[in-house]
Amino acid sequence: MALMDKLRAYLHSSQGKQAVEKAKRMAEDPSNQRKARQFFDKLRSRRPHH
Repeated sequence: MALMDKLRAYLHSSQGKQAVEKAKRMAEDPSNQRKARQFFDKLRSRRPHH
């Protein structure tokens, strides 16, 4: 079974649906949004600009 098939099957399972809901709730939290923004800003600053 390909990785994408396994991922799709997991996301359709009850455990996968719970994980998606938890991730959505965490994404709505302003402190988590700030942490994510800082993380991506740090990644962008490390990449060489062309």
